[in-house]
Amino acid sequence: MKHCLIVDDSAVIRKVARRILEGLSFRVSEAEDGEQALMACRAQMPDAVLLDWNMPVMDGYEFLKQLRTLPAGDGPKVVFCTTENDVAHIARAMRAGADEYIMKPFDKEIMTAKFQEVGLV
Repeated sequence: MKHCLIVDDSAVIRKVARRILEGLSFRVSEAEDGEQALMACRAQMPDAVLLDWNMPVMDGYEFLKQLRTLPAGDGPKVVFCTTENDVAHIARAMRAGADEYIMKPFDKEIMTAKFQEVGLV
């Protein structure tokens, strides 16, 4: 079973994403910010990360840069999930190592399609 780490400071977003991902047969864990997510990745590297951009403590961009420097940190497929629709933000995320992005709000069809695009479903 593939493991996805959901990183978002919104409990509602984490709950909705968890339901969708569990329906796609993922084992799911959660983190509220980038710092918690890095600790989780050091303990057990996930197959995928659904990553918010704007979070307290450590934002998604900084988390992604640090993730990619960890041993096996190049492995997880990272899908940014954000309200930022600025092309510059998206390009910056992709340059930092994101594999795909989803705009909030999202639904099961959008998430399934994006996870298929990166080879996770």
